Formats: sequence, structure tokens, C-alpha cells
Amino acid sequence: MSSTEKDVEETEEESFAELFAKSASSMERLEPGQKVEAVILSIGTDWIFLDVGQKGEGVLEKKELLAADGTVNVREGDPIGVYFLSAGGGELRFTTRMGGAGVGQAQLEEAFRSAIPVEGRVEKEVKGGFEVRVAGSRAFCPFSQMGLRRTEGPEEWIGQTLPFRISRYDENGRNIVLSHRAILEEEQRRQQAILRETLKVGMTVRGTITSLRDFGAFIDIGGIEGLIPISEIAWGRIEEIRNELTVGQEVAVVVMSLNWENNRFSFSIKETLADPWRGAAAQFPEGSSHTGRVARLAPFGAFVTLEEGVEGLVHISKLGGGRRIAHPREAVREGQQLEVKIESVDAEKRRISLVPVGAGEKSPEGGKERSFVERSGSMGTLGDLLTSRSKRGKGGR
Repeated sequence: MSSTEKDVEETEEESFAELFAKSASSMERLEPGQKVEAVILSIGTDWIFLDVGQKGEGVLEKKELLAADGTVNVREGDPIGVYFLSAGGGELRFTTRMGGAGVGQAQLEEAFRSAIPVEGRVEKEVKGGFEVRVAGSRAFCPFSQMGLRRTEGPEEWIGQTLPFRISRYDENGRNIVLSHRAILEEEQRRQQAILRETLKVGMTVRGTITSLRDFGAFIDIGGIEGLIPISEIAWGRIEEIRNELTVGQEVAVVVMSLNWENNRFSFSIKETLADPWRGAAAQFPEGSSHTGRVARLAPFGAFVTLEEGVEGLVHISKLGGGRRIAHPREAVREGQQLEVKIESVDAEKRRISLVPVGAGEKSPEGGKERSFVERSGSMGTLGDLLTSRSKRGKGGR
């Protein structure tokens, strides 16, 4: 062999050694209880062999993935999430979740030490929480550790088979305390990490209504929970939020704000809907007449809904027909249908000025200006009522 060939061979050997060392160092050292994303390589009689990104293959007991009829519910090439148990004899042992009658106390204790999830069936409600059956043993899960938020009642959990973390293991397994919430929080953190990279203000996403309050609705979009303020539920005024939304309802929302540091997020249903003010100027031109509904009264006037999301104001000075009134309630009432004429429209500021149809028209009797109170059939003020009764008393019936 020439010196040149020898140099090339030594260089290749060094390069291979360097690559092998780099490959070995890049492999993450597995810790008991660590979750790993694996791929199923082959399915044997008793074991399933996994590619876990390590030097050796991983193994998983086949019985963990058997369906009720005895068939395996996975195929070669399928991805699967597994938890590392131990290394020995040249193999890496994994599990999907400990549970079932075949699991002994030693394995439950190992699950406690290594934070490996266990599967349990919620049997019944007991004082302070639930009794859960795990691998033939009785365990306890406090109410506070069952879900991420308080539910309507405990009955929805009874009979469910769920994953749990063992938070306490004492007296050789006679005192086992569980937490399903820990599993949910772990998944929530994983989803939040993904959302933090992808979620942006202005995006439209879907979520589920989790609770209703007088000031708005809370929504879970899968990883984070935020508030839909009552003003962001619809373009129109919402009197009773429970008439608009229900717990468990799935809705589309627009992301309004994201405060990851303080875990505060806000969303809008309204922004997913067409803005009724965009065509307001054309739909309600100045001088046109419409029938609306008196939505609410304020000391300075009456707000009239022309269509869902579009309101106009009849100023108090237009309600008395030239006669001064102390409050709009002397002329109109909430919920009343009212004929109005469009006086002016400012779509940019979302303002429409209205005047009642017939306000200021001449009375056929005596040519006097007829007030809107008289035209609308309102009883008017208490003074008007007493005066009317006085006149009837003097003049007879």
C-alpha cells in the first residue's frame, strides 16, 4: 500500500469515527418515565419492536396494544407515543400506559417513581373525590385533580377509564393518590407551545364554550382558554348571554389579543360576522322612513334598533313634539315599535340621528302643533293625567 493510499484510509477511518461519535452524542439520554415518539418496526408474538431514535431498538409488550377481541390495533410503520421504562440486556423497554389486571404493585410503584401514566376506571364518588380502580387496586383522586375546571357534577366522570399520574404511593400500595389533571396540564402545555409559535392576532380559529358569565363567555381553543367579552358576541346589544350561547357549543372566533406572560387571551365572535354598518348609509338614506324597536332609554334620548347591530338615536328634544319632557319614558317605552325618519347618517362613527314620524305635525283641531306624546297615544306625564281627569270631572262623562 502506498503512503498516499494509507493516508486516505486513515482519513476515512477518522471521518467515520468522528461521524459515529457525533451520532452517539446527538442521541438523547433517556430517563425513566420520559415520553418518546416512536415508529413500529415489527410486531412479534409477544413483543412489538420500535424505532425510538436510539442506537438500539425499543421493545413494548404486545398485550398493551391488544383490542378487546385479541387483535392488535396498530400496524408496522405506525407512529406511537411510549414511555421509557429501563435499559438492560441490550434492549430498551417501553410502555404506553400502565394499567389492567396484569400490572402488579411493583410496576405501580415504578410508575410513581418514574411519573409514568397509569390507566384507571372511575368507580364511584367518595368524600372529597373519586374512588378509582387501578390494576386491581383502589386509589383516590380528589375532585380538584380530576379536570382542568370545575364541572356541573361528578356523575360525568363515573364509569370512565382515564389516564392518571400517581402523585402519592404509600403503605405498599394501600394508599394511592392519583391526578388526571396532571395529564391534562401536560397535554395543555404541549399544545400551548405549538400555539405560541403559530397563533397570531387576527386569525380565525374554532373552540368550545366552557362557561358563561354576565360579562362574557370563556372558550377553549385547544391548549388555551380565553374570554369572549359580551360586547364581542354579536354586533347587536346582548341582553342575556345565555340566549346566545351554550356551554359545549363549538364556535368560530377571531383572535383579539394574546398575553402569554399573564395567560390572558381574548376572542371575538362578532368579527367573524358581516358588519351591518358597512351598508348602513345605503340601506338607511337620509329622509327615508323605517319602523324600529325602542331598544333602551337614556336621559338624553331613546335608542331605536333599525336592524340587528344598527341603532339610531331619537334625541329627547324630538320626543316631546315641541313640549319639554323630563325623560324619554314619558313618550316611549322599551320594546315599543316606533316609526322613525332618518335625519342624518355617519357610518364611520356608527351614528344615526332619528326623528319620530309625525313629530311636529299640525293638529287638525285648532291648527296647533300636535306633540309626539299625543300622536303616539302615550299617557304623558302625571300632571297631564291629573289635568285630564280634572277636565272630565268638570265636564261630566
